[in-house]
Amino acid sequence: MANYIRSFLEIGLNDVGLVGGKTASLGELYSALASQGVAVPNGFAITADAYRDALLQPGVAEELHRLLDGLDKRKIKQLAATAAKARAVIYKAMDTAPIREQIVEAYRQLEKEAGKGVAVAVRSSATAEDLPNASFAGQHESFLNVRDAKDLFEACRRCFASIFTDRAISYRIDNGFDHFKVFLSVAVMKMVRSDIGASGVIFTLDTESGFRDVVFVTGCYGLGETIVQGQVDPDEFYVHKPTLAQGFRRVLRRRLGGKQIRMIYGKRGGSHATLTRKVPDAERRKFCISDAEVLNLADFAVRIEAHYSKHAGRPMPMDIEWAKDGADGKLYIIQARPETVASQRTADVYETYALKGRGAVVVTGRAVGEKIAAGRTRRIAGARDLSNFKPGEILVAPATSPDWEPIMKIAAGIITDKGGRTCHAAIVARELGIPAVVGATHATEKLKTGTNVTISCAEGDIGSVYQGTVAFDVTRTPVSELKQPRTAIMVNVGTPEIAFRTAMQPQGGVGLARMEFIISEHIGVHPMALLKPGKIASAKAKAAIARMVQGYRTPADFFIARLSEGVGTIAAAFYPKPVIVRLSDFKTNEYASLLGGEAFEPREENPMLGFRGASRYSHPAYAEGFALECAALRRVREEMGLSNLRIMVPFCRTVEEGKRVIATMAANGLKRGENGLEIYVMCEIPNNVIQIDAFSQLFDGFSIGSNDLTQLTLGVDRDSDIVAFDFDERDPGMLEMFRLAVTGARRNGRHVGICGEAPANYPEIARYLTQLGIDSISVNPSSVFRTMAAVVEAEAGPAKAGA
Repeated sequence: MANYIRSFLEIGLNDVGLVGGKTASLGELYSALASQGVAVPNGFAITADAYRDALLQPGVAEELHRLLDGLDKRKIKQLAATAAKARAVIYKAMDTAPIREQIVEAYRQLEKEAGKGVAVAVRSSATAEDLPNASFAGQHESFLNVRDAKDLFEACRRCFASIFTDRAISYRIDNGFDHFKVFLSVAVMKMVRSDIGASGVIFTLDTESGFRDVVFVTGCYGLGETIVQGQVDPDEFYVHKPTLAQGFRRVLRRRLGGKQIRMIYGKRGGSHATLTRKVPDAERRKFCISDAEVLNLADFAVRIEAHYSKHAGRPMPMDIEWAKDGADGKLYIIQARPETVASQRTADVYETYALKGRGAVVVTGRAVGEKIAAGRTRRIAGARDLSNFKPGEILVAPATSPDWEPIMKIAAGIITDKGGRTCHAAIVARELGIPAVVGATHATEKLKTGTNVTISCAEGDIGSVYQGTVAFDVTRTPVSELKQPRTAIMVNVGTPEIAFRTAMQPQGGVGLARMEFIISEHIGVHPMALLKPGKIASAKAKAAIARMVQGYRTPADFFIARLSEGVGTIAAAFYPKPVIVRLSDFKTNEYASLLGGEAFEPREENPMLGFRGASRYSHPAYAEGFALECAALRRVREEMGLSNLRIMVPFCRTVEEGKRVIATMAANGLKRGENGLEIYVMCEIPNNVIQIDAFSQLFDGFSIGSNDLTQLTLGVDRDSDIVAFDFDERDPGMLEMFRLAVTGARRNGRHVGICGEAPANYPEIARYLTQLGIDSISVNPSSVFRTMAAVVEAEAGPAKAGA
């Protein structure tokens, strides 16, 4: 009698043909990585030979050929009927005494280790699974919480039969797989008590951009099926691989998810039954796992990626499932497979999408991908509506399921009420290369069938659904054809959400990271309002701040944590290239618009020339707030290990003011030169240019701010529409300012760059600055390639001035 059972200790990555990709991976994890501290539950496999032998039974293969040969999968009803008949054929063929006896005996052996009636998970695993261009994820059935031998045999039969689900048949047709050359194995694994713990998914890259220097962890309470099914908005965490390897144990970035429900086991004795329960608000406001647990999971993920990469002989980003046992508090890895979407994208063509206009925002949610699409909506409530879906429509649904994949493949975009960036809708949208907005609460209420909308995922983490058809541009740049100039072309980055994607294009680092953008978008509270809430008159504002700081040790720690995560994300994305972050440069009217800000800001007639930049940092009205900024930057450099971070002081009017700022920063733990810290200053006031020799004694470098320097040189209010026509960086006086700044910095051996948009708007300025010998030009990401071309042209011309 054939032996259809293999324990996890007996299988590894070389056994894909015997037990399929998922199960071979479980065996590899259990047998090879346990010694490295990666915990994996024990179990066994029913080999694909059991399925192959079933096909050899009289009449089985013939009946399946009759059903499947010539099947038109576009006929949804016919596909469903055929699939049901095919499943019935396999279900019957798997009912043999040898299979039953061997499964029961293997389960008895597992009971000896884990206890009588041990709950197990039953998961399918295809032998063609996890190929580089086809993941087979979600195509076949799984059964959880199976508690006795009889139900286990039943679950295994149903698993084998699921090789002919509607979605699996459709998937094989789309990917060119022969139905009769794909076989199925089944894995039986001891269940982790994550029903009273937590679970989730890990990717060893950023799923949206393909950026490989981070580990991306998602998590929720209870069983992880809710994440895959898109029923919850999970917590999200990023860990930076290079600094983790250096021993810096800090979570790079966190986002609190809604975690609306938890999936738990059914009533005691109810085999493979699960139930969902609402999560209390108090638990939803907390992260489902601690930072220490996130870092442990990241350690597991990095080890798994290294092991699989060594086996493959090339880098192998991974897609990993984890579970936390609520009974013993331990973390387990329950599945690992190569990531097959983001890692397969070509890096030769850099594609960017940009809206050319705006419309009314109908709903927002989590952006999946970075594309834009427009079309008519089609609201799908359940399987009965699928046949109405037409190619090119925008799918709108509470959530999606694997059965819907045939219509998802013809959709222009997807919008769901629920789900996070690792839910089923998100995974499929990435694989198909279409934009999706998931977790867009009330989308199915606000978007009726036939509504024209535009989905934009090109504006960061937040995806927006605009009313009507909004025009957009698509730019495709062949990176391999791009000639790199000697002058560093850097980028201006305002928000962490675009950092990973931007870091993957050619650039020399970040010439300007605007701290005020991070404060306004990710914190939203005036720092002094956190320190002195008693001064706030509005009870509503006080209550809002109290809600925001829940879960943090102190209100100050909320500010420090959020700011350090935002700045740290940008620094990590470009590591080890330089990242120059500018200290906050809000004007008083902008500070006042932050929550609680009105209580701490004076009213000024011209905030552009008022209490801004360097003048604030040691002033009694803001010194305590500035100390929080310094604490956040110190955390990025010292605790996160991101020593590539440089700090820039904005709007420093006089040399004496510069001395005060340097002293104040040192008093707050940011001492110039200590641990390699470089401090730059914005060169944006004529006095910075006139006294550049004196400023060079205080600072390590300069960044020309062409907007303010033009305003103050020409006497033009850049916020005024009436005199806007006089604002021109190409004015002869401005060109002379540029010349004096660049030559003055070079004379003093100081770095000099420019971070205004003048070189991007006017290629002739980029060429002029290059010929002067400027060290770097920093522009918005969309302007990088155009600016590079202008600089390459200039470098090929006459020798640089002063060279």
